[in-house]
Amino acid sequence: MNLEKVVFGFFVLLAATVNFGFVLGDLTDPAQHNVYELFAALVVSLVATVLKFGDRTQLGAVHLATSLVADLQLVAAATVWGFLANASPDGLDASGTTAVVSLAAGALLANAVSVVLLVSETVSLSRS
Repeated sequence: MNLEKVVFGFFVLLAATVNFGFVLGDLTDPAQHNVYELFAALVVSLVATVLKFGDRTQLGAVHLATSLVADLQLVAAATVWGFLANASPDGLDASGTTAVVSLAAGALLANAVSVVLLVSETVSLSRS
């Protein structure tokens, strides 16, 4: 068993599951979406991105692209949350929560693509 592949797979899956946990719930209810879970999703996604930098294959480039998309979406979601919670006169209302969760859902889609790539790569390696 390759420990590097285990760590890589762990962070790819953890990024997807933490992101899923944040997105899960009523799209407009701020009480169902925890800011710390969004922060955790962003941090884990950034760690997964760093782990993808070493792979020089075409599949590695696609893995990196999916991570960069997820990172961008989560940074945008955190920025919108921060602005709405701290600088907006209305605070984090239903429409703001919808914007944040929608951005995080985009990151979730990118993470899902990354997980599919990881599984397909694993299946193709086991057949060789």
